[in-house]
Amino acid sequence: MHASSPTDPTITLGHPSYVWRAGQVRRLDMLQPWMPAQGQRVLDVGCGLGLYVSQFSALGMEAHGIDVDAERVAIAQRTNPLIRQGSAEALEYPDNYFQLVFSNEVLEHVDDDRQAVREAYRVLAPGGAMAMFVPNRLYPFETHGCYWRGTYHFGNIPLINWLPTPLRNRLAPHVRAYTRSQLRSLFAGLPGEIVAHRCVFAGYDNVMARHPRLGSCLRRLSYAAERTPLQWLGLSHLLVFRKAPEATTGEEVIR
Repeated sequence: MHASSPTDPTITLGHPSYVWRAGQVRRLDMLQPWMPAQGQRVLDVGCGLGLYVSQFSALGMEAHGIDVDAERVAIAQRTNPLIRQGSAEALEYPDNYFQLVFSNEVLEHVDDDRQAVREAYRVLAPGGAMAMFVPNRLYPFETHGCYWRGTYHFGNIPLINWLPTPLRNRLAPHVRAYTRSQLRSLFAGLPGEIVAHRCVFAGYDNVMARHPRLGSCLRRLSYAAERTPLQWLGLSHLLVFRKAPEATTGEEVIR
């Protein structure tokens, strides 16, 4: 996947969301323009403990989830029987099966991000939408920690993503961050079009819990910045790709 392979899976796979909070609510609301009708199929790739799967189900959709981590899947299956273990690069679903394929901060962790996008495209129904949140290379902090002299340091590390790529990848070999052009290039050659691409700032849920006034101020300022060119300094990209209505399979692209 990356230059080195840490042994702790929480480093390479990221930490799942354990509770449903305002930040997740906001991201779910952003998907509303592309949400399929009730009864239609949705897939959450890299679903973790299945929080988004549960929300899609509550909205009346047939919600499926898949995650590579067997321990998380075992926990999620207690309440979500349509969650299974598997890889984003080899989805065990039929072609043209889902009206929405979603992933939240997952693509940066997979071994082959281009193949993961093509697999999502393959299982997406013609006219369906693929929506994903991924880390923004221009965000001033690397939120997945870094390696320094062979030791992993957890936390939000400033300015790593602004370094030249070879140096950035030495400090953060366990996770990717994307520029606008890098992210869009993953969809090159796929019949369809990018119908939305923006950046969003953090939900500040932890700050709100500890310091409500500060958290409220940060939300107001950063959410206002999302309506300006400053959005491109935000925490994450939101990109939505719509599969061409006449495209009935992704196999010709994958090959």
